[in-house]
Amino acid sequence: MIRKIVRGIITVLAGALGFYLNAILLRLNVLQSLGWPISPIWSFVAMAVIFAGVGFLIAPSSMRGFLKMMTWFDARMNKVPTHELIGGALGIIIGLIIASLLSNALNGIPIIGSVISIILSASLGYLGLIIGVKRKEEIFGFFNFLPRFKGDKGDKGKGKDGHLRQGSDASALNYKILDTSVIIDGRIADIVQTGFLEGTLLIPGFVLEELQHIADSSDLLKRNRGRRGLDILNQISKERLANNVEIMEVDFEDIAEVDSKLVRLGQNLGAPILTNDYNLNKVAELQGVKVLNINELANAVKPIVLPGEEMEVQVMKEGKEPGQGVAYLDDGTMIVVDTGRRYMGQTITVLVTSVLQTAAGRMIFAKPKALHEKKSIGLSATNEVDALG
Repeated sequence: MIRKIVRGIITVLAGALGFYLNAILLRLNVLQSLGWPISPIWSFVAMAVIFAGVGFLIAPSSMRGFLKMMTWFDARMNKVPTHELIGGALGIIIGLIIASLLSNALNGIPIIGSVISIILSASLGYLGLIIGVKRKEEIFGFFNFLPRFKGDKGDKGKGKDGHLRQGSDASALNYKILDTSVIIDGRIADIVQTGFLEGTLLIPGFVLEELQHIADSSDLLKRNRGRRGLDILNQISKERLANNVEIMEVDFEDIAEVDSKLVRLGQNLGAPILTNDYNLNKVAELQGVKVLNINELANAVKPIVLPGEEMEVQVMKEGKEPGQGVAYLDDGTMIVVDTGRRYMGQTITVLVTSVLQTAAGRMIFAKPKALHEKKSIGLSATNEVDALG
């Protein structure tokens, strides 16, 4: 029934268009110059009937095309953040207001005045849309005096209903965005269990999708890493180690790389990214997104070792330099033992000589205590001989 009503409306509008077009042609004396054989009254009737017939025939395809266009438009708009829609709408309104003011002066130009006005309105409207979307943060800055617009710039998140949260809603949730590397690493579960990490752990849909692709990989190592990441997520969710674990079905179709999507999401939510990826860490910091690096946390909580301290270590392998041995602490810190090659496979007591902090972590240099004591005894004996002499 609705389709028939819409088809009738299209037919009537098409007939009206033909009627109006005939009036314009008569006013410009186009029909008379062409030797139009019928009277003006019948020309109105003929044009209206012809256009109405054409409208009646093309109505079904027009309705289908319109519905497809609206479906596509709706799908696109659902993926656009609310703050960008508001910024774009304000930009269009401002552009059209400026175009309207200029059109009043242009309408006085004969023939082409109305055409220029239409082109100007379309151009300024589009320009306002682009500026409104790109400068949305500055536009919202003018509304900071209103309570509903207060809060961190760009704060927004998605709720369980899939709609973007804004302002204080996202801040209250205290999001921490997890990237693929930190999920596969697995230490995040232990960190959350300690209670030092607060807020909501946010897992973007594109990160979960990447994990699934890795878990389905034909490469055995990648497949195991992907499955480990999925197991860690299940552990966090089932044991409720965090206050909340939320999966956000959000994507940025204009961005291909997952790391770039994480940075964009961090900017939109004003939330930090949990990662152990060095490159993502640097890129995010350059773009003003806070990063919580698991490796930096691990280095920060390692026990402090001072030169002169003793410790028991097991020499595991040879070092790079001749005679060196290498041992490891329980946390993975590497200890380079001078002249430690002879003690490979043995547990010995060493004295710390120096500690080196690098970007990769902490490195400890030491030497066997037995050799140090022998050297000390030798020096003492030499001193006594010198004293007697």
